[in-house]
Amino acid sequence: MQQALALIGFGEAGSTFAGAAGWQATAAAWDLRADRRGAAAGQGLRGSHSVAEALAGAPLVLSLVTADQALAAARDYAPLLAPGALWCDMNSVAPGTKRAAAEAVRAAGARYVDVAVLAPVHPARLAVPLLLSGEAADAAAEALSATGFTHVRTVGAEVGRASAIKMIRSVMVKGLEALTAEMMLAAEAAGVTDEVLASLDASEKAQPWAARAAYNIERMVTHGLRRAAEMEESARTLAELGVEPVMTSGTVRRQRELAGRRDLLTASKGEAA
Repeated sequence: MQQALALIGFGEAGSTFAGAAGWQATAAAWDLRADRRGAAAGQGLRGSHSVAEALAGAPLVLSLVTADQALAAARDYAPLLAPGALWCDMNSVAPGTKRAAAEAVRAAGARYVDVAVLAPVHPARLAVPLLLSGEAADAAAEALSATGFTHVRTVGAEVGRASAIKMIRSVMVKGLEALTAEMMLAAEAAGVTDEVLASLDASEKAQPWAARAAYNIERMVTHGLRRAAEMEESARTLAELGVEPVMTSGTVRRQRELAGRRDLLTASKGEAA
């Protein structure tokens, strides 16, 4: 029998994991948004009436909220956790943010685990790579594997180590998206898009740049606000390391300003075709 667990946050990640694992008999979920609580109930999960109901007695909790709510969720819900419960913070936030969240969870008598999700949950689902750190990382790795996750690895006993890997990696991943968008906006404004893309194709053949540009811009249009929040945490990570986040701060701005720009999708798809 799968281990009982609770999901805090039922957005893309929470609903994807729950749907892939078939946790209906053993899982509960809570989200601040009523429509998402309804979606969780529609998938057969319990806990839609209150966060206390969702967390009651759960030995394993997955925190899957937005980056700007990760610390608040840990502080607000820690007193509701069962003694010794594992709070797996799977949110994309800076190591310092996770250490602050860990203090709240530990003070409540539960165990905190820093979890870094290293790929989009689609299409990987439960095969998405997870890095875990913290004193309870080994216990959490066993619990997560028992619930169906198949790509789990511990990277140390220090809270913040897993998130440092994720945040520093994000400097490149999200930064490339932002640079791509900036290049495409300029190329289209100058009327030289085809020539620019062709020149890039000539120097790198791994993937046509028209397809890569379309993909990167679609990611920003669809998830720009969430990614901007994550990149703010990446900037904070660099600052904590004594590195001025010049390009990373620019990525935050570009991700945020392109969020929801559906008009850019038509242009980028047209070029990709």
